Formats: sequence, C-alpha cells, structure tokens
Amino acid sequence: MPTQNNENNAARFRSKTLTAALAFLFGSVGAHRFYLYGPRDLWAWAHVIGTLAGIPGVLLLAATERASILGWVLAVIGAISVLSAFLAAIVYGLRPDAKWDAQFNAPFAQAGRTSRSGWTVIFVVIFSLLIGAFLLMTGLALLFQTYFESQVEAAKAISQ
Repeated sequence: MPTQNNENNAARFRSKTLTAALAFLFGSVGAHRFYLYGPRDLWAWAHVIGTLAGIPGVLLLAATERASILGWVLAVIGAISVLSAFLAAIVYGLRPDAKWDAQFNAPFAQAGRTSRSGWTVIFVVIFSLLIGAFLLMTGLALLFQTYFESQVEAAKAISQ
C-alpha cells in the first residue's frame, strides 16, 4: 500500500504518459513510484533495494558460471524489480484516462483539467511488453538451462 501525503499529492497534476515512461525507462529504481507517491513510498524504495541486490547477483553468476546459489537469489530479486517495472508501465499505460484522473488527479478533474494520453503512451506500453517479455523468457531459459546442465553433471558423477 503506498504511503501518501495528501497535501503534497493534491498539489500537482500527474501525467499518465510520464508515469508510464518513467516506469519503462527508470522503473527498476522506482522512479514512477517516487513520481506518483513521493519519497516516503516503501514500494519505491523496494525497487531501489531490489535493483541494488540484483546487480551483484548477476555479476556473481557471471563470475561463477551460474553456479552460485547466492548469485541466483540476488539476481532473482533484481529481476523481480525490473520485470515489475515493465508490468507497471503496461498497467499504468492501459488505464483509462478517466480512472487515472479519478485516482491521481481528482482536484484537477473537478476543475476541468483532465488527462489526454495519446500515441506516446501506446508506444511505451508496446515496448514495455516487448522488452519485458524478452527479459522474462531469457531469464527462464537461462534458469532451465542451468538446472538441466546441473542434472546432467550429477548423473555423470553418479555413473562414474
């Protein structure tokens, strides 16, 4: 549940296109969450921590040829942060403007200022889906390849 400061959140208009673009470009460090909810949002900081944990995890996996359990744990934490950011870009981008304004821009919508998202947000959603699905499939392929290679090595060790 996001931590919200009602006085600070009501003071500015939030763009759906900018939010989706921030989630696409910098979502792994929680930029979209910081934009929407401010620096007190715990989920934004979870993105930062997840990404900071994932970087050494990937480096550890590369150094140990995917043999480090700690590397896998840290890399999965980082992958969750990255993939959830792409998912957030898709969810925010596909949300209807009226629902967006009701949740994030209620005082402005009552005054007549509403969101008008266009093709930019559609392209952000398309690229988020494309890159997010590619990363997910690549991660799963590496995970399964590593698992099956370890099973073959274990079978060879037993048969000798």
